[in-house]
Amino acid sequence: MIANITEFERIPRILRLNIAGQPVDWVNWQEAVCLYARDLVSWTVGDPLLKIRGGHSRIDSCRSSMEIHSIIACDGRVVARDSHVPPLTNQALFRRDRNNCLYCAKQFSDFDLTRDHVLPVSRGGLDVWDNVVAACRRCNHFKGSRLLQECSMELQALPYVPNFAEYLALINSGRILGDQMTFLSKSFSAESRLRH
Repeated sequence: MIANITEFERIPRILRLNIAGQPVDWVNWQEAVCLYARDLVSWTVGDPLLKIRGGHSRIDSCRSSMEIHSIIACDGRVVARDSHVPPLTNQALFRRDRNNCLYCAKQFSDFDLTRDHVLPVSRGGLDVWDNVVAACRRCNHFKGSRLLQECSMELQALPYVPNFAEYLALINSGRILGDQMTFLSKSFSAESRLRH
């Protein structure tokens, strides 16, 4: 798929990898063009996503062009991400739990979900991935600052810490191209809900 200039506002983000092939972040097409122009793109995956056409050369009148791929690997320092915990945001949390309340198992919009601490903060619980779940307002209010056994509630699934590839899929869900998801999913953990 090669986009026209009129379609730029709808172009999906580009998955940027480090030189070792580890996912690093999402970049927009303008940032990708800068990486290509600065000769920082070492290799690419998949077919070109779009073709950028530049001006005409004064020397030979040839028009410059650049093909941008959906997955690009850039030169630079490789930082180990094994011990890196992705930032906890409600958007990523709700996507991790597939927009389901992990108490009543019903699906909700982001607006109708809240972040619930399985071990309440008032009882020493931390605001970390493996202690939080998506909960509808009703269930969160009912649970309050009680433990699950104190209010006869059960979790539908256990909370877990997504790895960085999963986190990138979570924060860009709904706008990921097939080749990008295939690439990212190879790094998903065994407990990932994104596998289903």
